[in-house]
Amino acid sequence: MARTIDYGNLMHRAMRGLIQTVLEDVAEHGLPGAHHFFITFDTNHPGVEIADWLRARYPDEMTVVLQHWFENLVVTPEGFSVTLNFGNSPEPLIIPFDAVRTFVDPSVEFGLRFETHEDEDDEEDEEDGEEEAAAPEERPREAEVVSLDKFRK
Repeated sequence: MARTIDYGNLMHRAMRGLIQTVLEDVAEHGLPGAHHFFITFDTNHPGVEIADWLRARYPDEMTVVLQHWFENLVVTPEGFSVTLNFGNSPEPLIIPFDAVRTFVDPSVEFGLRFETHEDEDDEEDEEDGEEEAAAPEERPREAEVVSLDKFRK
């Protein structure tokens, strides 16, 4: 079998390293200026630790915001832990870097999106014209417009 360079995995590793470096700096020095982060992660990923009530509310993925109030940000080579405020209730979260789906800093219009093999498989299935047999037909939902202004200072 011919050896190939796995650019996809190499890029993901580099992007996760970038997130690790940024979060390490924030853990040490705090958030500079208007920077803040929207981090979306897979709540089912092995190693994710969140409160049961959060997992029930966000069974597949969750987006957290690191901005005005957070504490106990600890970064390791595998991921990070942070305590965030949910309705005046501090909750600790442990998020492996491999669980992160998107990392966005809207203050500078920077974002990373991690494609998964499932995403690629879904695209291939669509291209092949295959459909899941037992899946009930869902009606298209109205788009919801969310203004990021309410999250800014």
